[in-house]
Amino acid sequence: MRRSIAVLAEEIAIAAHRGQVDKAGQPYITHPARVAARVAGDENAVAAAWLHDVVEDTPVTLADLEESFPAEITTAVDALTRRPGEAPADYYARVRAVPLALTVKLADLADNSDPQRLARLDAATRERLIAKYARARAELTAGV
Repeated sequence: MRRSIAVLAEEIAIAAHRGQVDKAGQPYITHPARVAARVAGDENAVAAAWLHDVVEDTPVTLADLEESFPAEITTAVDALTRRPGEAPADYYARVRAVPLALTVKLADLADNSDPQRLARLDAATRERLIAKYARARAELTAGV
């Protein structure tokens, strides 16, 4: 029996993020897992959520993902992948242009902004991130 694309995405994300930790020292993979849970019910969104940081933060390339996933998912992952030196406004415009990417990014921001998650950080980092995530949410939802 063929694995679903969401299960395949989960497996790839787990392998790719192995050994990584977040700003609070927790296993990084728990973040994509929570983002995927926030978009449950749409298999493409779940797959893109699992993969949303894979190209940006691991050796996995978009070409690697294109071998296993449909264009809708890889286009979203590409839109979600920040480019070196890219202006935030350019990044947000690219994400807004791809509905699946926007859905995943808003779920990503919701997870990043979770008070329980932020409470694990020092006060200065917490305040900086709260402001950063609020700006990002405003940019992504402007005119919506």
